[in-house]
Amino acid sequence: MIPQEKLDALIDKFEQIEARMSSGADGGDIVKLAKEHGELKPVVDKAREFIEARKQVGELEELAGGDDADMAALAKEELEELRARLPDLEHEMQLLLLPKDKADDSSVILEVRAGTGGDEAALFAGDLFRMYQRYASLQGWRVEVLSASEAEVGGYKEIQASVTGDAVFAKLKFESGVHRVQRVPETETQGRIHTSAATVAVLPEPEEVDIEINENDLRIDVFRASGPGGQSVNTTDSAVRITHLPSGIVVSQQDEKSQHKNKAKAMQVLRARLYDAERARADAERAAARKGMVGSGDRSERIRTYNYPQSRVTDHRINLTLYKLDEIVAGDALGEMVDALISQDRADRLAEMQSDVA
Repeated sequence: MIPQEKLDALIDKFEQIEARMSSGADGGDIVKLAKEHGELKPVVDKAREFIEARKQVGELEELAGGDDADMAALAKEELEELRARLPDLEHEMQLLLLPKDKADDSSVILEVRAGTGGDEAALFAGDLFRMYQRYASLQGWRVEVLSASEAEVGGYKEIQASVTGDAVFAKLKFESGVHRVQRVPETETQGRIHTSAATVAVLPEPEEVDIEINENDLRIDVFRASGPGGQSVNTTDSAVRITHLPSGIVVSQQDEKSQHKNKAKAMQVLRARLYDAERARADAERAAARKGMVGSGDRSERIRTYNYPQSRVTDHRINLTLYKLDEIVAGDALGEMVDALISQDRADRLAEMQSDVA
């Protein structure tokens, strides 16, 4: 049962925010307050509905025990309906009270790399990236390729992109890990099924205030971009390599002709990697990481298998298999996987929260 004091404190905080907004906070504060107000409103609306339902139960119980037989019968009928609805209301309230991942609203750096499997792995990496591009398009997000290393046969050895929009990390964070494909390559004459893999990393992009980088901690090298030869080879030292000395993280960018633009992109990726490393460290400290059904988030895990002969996609963390491989790889049905993972994560965290209270 959710304590009344917790609900009262939540409503009180919300009303204080409303009072500060109406009293005319200045520019920076009003933006912050408006964001907090928007996040709290659905929680407070549900809390008020839940409190009202609890109050009505008490009133109806009193009427049901009264001397007026007709009124008591009517009250008992309403009481039965309300009691049946109360557990659902409480469950909805508990879900809304779950701690929110600070990074959920963030845009992300998406990295897809070919793993074991040679050319077939590079082709699969290309399939995965296009899947995410299509899914992003359906969500109304913007995808900007930061760097790409194309394979000779097609696909990518690796590709990095910035994905910007609302709640990108909240929906893509469970995609990090090893994705495995089982299919017959076009070059396979014997019809044998090959297994290949690609790794996906989804890094939340931090706000400026989330991660500070000391310029003295950086070693910045410039060099001539490599290319296929001829006129397309960059003839100036425009490529940039940034080494973050304390962590040893190295980021290179050479896709742009401008050294300034390459440095800006490299810093964008570096910030995301440092933020991701800091989150991972904090998570590890906070709990011998929760090993719920959605997994530990370790990128060495094999998280999903795409089996072409059987037209199925299996997510091993939640034991979900969907026989619609073409629609998922096209990006159109990826949302079903994403939603299932989010739902399972919420259920696990809710169970964890309830066990902590017990």
